[in-house]
Amino acid sequence: MKKNQIQTKRVYDDPDDNDGCRVLVDRLWPRGIKKEDLKHDLWLKEVSPSTSLRKWIHENTDQWAEFTKRYCAELDKEPEAVQQLVDKSRQQRVTLLYSAKDEQHNNANVLRDYLLAHAK
Repeated sequence: MKKNQIQTKRVYDDPDDNDGCRVLVDRLWPRGIKKEDLKHDLWLKEVSPSTSLRKWIHENTDQWAEFTKRYCAELDKEPEAVQQLVDKSRQQRVTLLYSAKDEQHNNANVLRDYLLAHAK
């Protein structure tokens, strides 16, 4: 699978015709956006970090490698949801939507890399 088949994007960025299937991958609804205003095809909470892990990383922002390890372990426990995203990405581009301010250190990027590794 091509890396550009799964991309990430902030929910606050404008939708694009090349986004394909837009999937919100945050556990909480993004602040400041009405549900009817977010262009998305699916909200898949099952692939978001658990509440406890999300709170942990906010208190331990320098522990990104550990967060990634723990998050991937959580994803291992959601094979159906992961497979759903892998299957969608084989049919069309998938854009994983997230609300974090940090465009490099966020759950969507970890999820993208996880999906690419498991799509083989």
